[in-house]
Amino acid sequence: MKKNTVHKKGWILVPLASLLAVLASPGCGTLSRAEGLDAGDRATSAAVERGRYLVATSGCNDCHTPFVMTERGPEPDMTRMLTGHPEGLEMPKPPELPEGPWVWVGAGSNTAFAGPWGVSFAKNLTPDDNTGLGIWTEDMFLRAIRTGRHMGVSRPILPPMPWPVYRQMTDDDLKAIYAFLRTLPPTHNRVPEPLEPREVAALD
Repeated sequence: MKKNTVHKKGWILVPLASLLAVLASPGCGTLSRAEGLDAGDRATSAAVERGRYLVATSGCNDCHTPFVMTERGPEPDMTRMLTGHPEGLEMPKPPELPEGPWVWVGAGSNTAFAGPWGVSFAKNLTPDDNTGLGIWTEDMFLRAIRTGRHMGVSRPILPPMPWPVYRQMTDDDLKAIYAFLRTLPPTHNRVPEPLEPREVAALD
């Protein structure tokens, strides 16, 4: 079956148990080797490779890489690795949740999520200066994970980002992840700002 990018507007109902499974997910897909690495700097090379491993096994692609439908079902589209919610995928107002254990809904791309917190969108993790992590310093990245605050100082990082899990990583591991993310091709993809519950309620 030919791959088709998930592009239809819509939400998928997800139970609480599935949300917990996402937070504990080991990750999907395989990562291609980043180019342009300074072979003479062994310390940097080791950190980047450690970061590549951690990203591949910590579920980063489960939300930050848009999903496509394949013959095996939905999988991360690694041609858009860690680029976040597609800026061209405009989401409608999320549906009303039915009674029962349903607590949130997710987009078919697995990059937009609606729940009691409002609507959150998976961030572009590539080092693009305008739409990604290009202007983020290593210290900002570590403080964001440690504090659960965007850029380490501003708004709360929203679900389903499992920052309370990642904050338990060592400084060296978080620095390695940051080093690997810096090797990704900078991709211009402007992810929407999150919506507060009152903003969601005001949508037509």
